[in-house]
Amino acid sequence: MATADDLKFQEFDDAANLLAANPDATTISIDEPVEIPKNQNSHLQEPGREEDDELLGTDDSDKTELLAGQKKSAPFWTFDYYQTFFDVDTYQVLDRIKGSVFPVPGKNFVRLYIRSNPDLYGPFWICATLVFTIAVSGNLSNFFIHLGKPTYHYVPEFRKVSIAATTIYAYAWLVPLALWGFLMWRNSKVMNIVSYSFLEIVCVYGYSLFIYIPTAILWIIPQKVVRWVLVVFSLCLSGSVLVMTFWPAVRDDNRRIAVATVAAILLLHALLAVGCLAYFFDAPELDIPAPIIPAHNGTTVITKSH
Repeated sequence: MATADDLKFQEFDDAANLLAANPDATTISIDEPVEIPKNQNSHLQEPGREEDDELLGTDDSDKTELLAGQKKSAPFWTFDYYQTFFDVDTYQVLDRIKGSVFPVPGKNFVRLYIRSNPDLYGPFWICATLVFTIAVSGNLSNFFIHLGKPTYHYVPEFRKVSIAATTIYAYAWLVPLALWGFLMWRNSKVMNIVSYSFLEIVCVYGYSLFIYIPTAILWIIPQKVVRWVLVVFSLCLSGSVLVMTFWPAVRDDNRRIAVATVAAILLLHALLAVGCLAYFFDAPELDIPAPIIPAHNGTTVITKSH
């Protein structure tokens, strides 16, 4: 049994005396905490991969997924589960809109704006605003094109709202779904590929469509040259956001597959813009029927319209 003297605090010798007795002993200073280098394995990485990982956010992906899982832990059939997708303030939405209109060269849109808090509020209302903007602007464009013609009678085409809604929302949801499935499939084939979540891809596509809202308003101008210049300008801005976002995710794949993937993304984006312009704004000339003028002798005279 230990005596009272054994339980008392004792004065230990200096570290120098201890090391003299046992040179192989390891001493730790309590006053100075031990600092472990954070990047002690960074020299083992391939050259240039550290910048790629920072761009894609791979170093924080596990932490982000864990936090996302904690944040969206409610069952999917409850209102709280879907409420988290709209948990975003006005400043975040405006900042993401600004980032989609003025893309920063070499910066990843998901990494800069989306990954911390992906949302559906911005994409939903951007698509809804774009639907009504295209439908209303298309009707006004058709009115201004045929304004002044005596045989023209303006009739609002409400069916353009449903057609625009089907086109815009199908593009904003089905294309991201297909792209997400493709990236997940390629991720199982190539380990270096970093795949985005479906919500992040929807966010990128939704915010990239914002530039078409002011463009659709300017499409009212009845000049084909002006309209096509606006299409090219808008396509370059929104397309650059998509390229800078998805090219880092596929560049480690086979070169042909990576180029084909980005080309398909740009092609579908261009088809949406050109299709909306051609259908809603470049309306064909009306086939004006020849007026029938009754003659005084009981016969009818048909005049040709030029």
